[in-house]
Amino acid sequence: MEMQFRHELKYYINTADYLTIQSRLSKFAEKDRNVNENGTYHVRSLYFETPTDRILSEKINGVNNREKFRIRMYNNDPSFIRLEKKTKVNGFANKSDASVTQAECEKLLSGDTSWMKKSENALLVELYAKMKYEQLRPKTVVDYVREPFIYKPGNVRVTLDSQIKTGINAKDMFNPDLPTIRTNGSNVIIMEVKYDNFLPAVIQTMVQVQNRKSTAFSKYAVARMFG
Repeated sequence: MEMQFRHELKYYINTADYLTIQSRLSKFAEKDRNVNENGTYHVRSLYFETPTDRILSEKINGVNNREKFRIRMYNNDPSFIRLEKKTKVNGFANKSDASVTQAECEKLLSGDTSWMKKSENALLVELYAKMKYEQLRPKTVVDYVREPFIYKPGNVRVTLDSQIKTGINAKDMFNPDLPTIRTNGSNVIIMEVKYDNFLPAVIQTMVQVQNRKSTAFSKYAVARMFG
């Protein structure tokens, strides 16, 4: 199956920017159906890395064709866990995913990967091969709070991410009391704008803020600054 790539733009914004953009989007865009009463949800990701930190180096050096694997859980609820592979090619992004259980993740974290090669899911088999031949291993947990907005024309998704934290080298993603620390200033918020072939003018206007340029921010790379 041919991969479908999307545009992905990221911006640093401050609290004033956030309040303006949130107010604009709330009038036109829909909220994700999985949000809580505050219109947000908590995201916890466990990222994979090689012994030589190849994933981190490729990000820092701006390699055009790169990929990373992560396991992702929402609102500390282990009943819905996704293995995700994020691919970037010349600034365009593709994400493929597969459902995994807590028991399967715990096997993986303990070093038992034999079950993966027997999986009917191609993504799990691919991760197994890369854990075997590239020595990919779980590296660090990253937490944040996400406020998502959806605009169906253009298949647009705008997310506002805050309270970004790292577990440093911790890998116990199912520990609700996992010690984490902030990765940047308390007021830093990351806005991500993702869309298919075009960004509707109404959304383009809503997400515009003065003196904010697109950035290559990576939650994983920022988390690795701490360990």
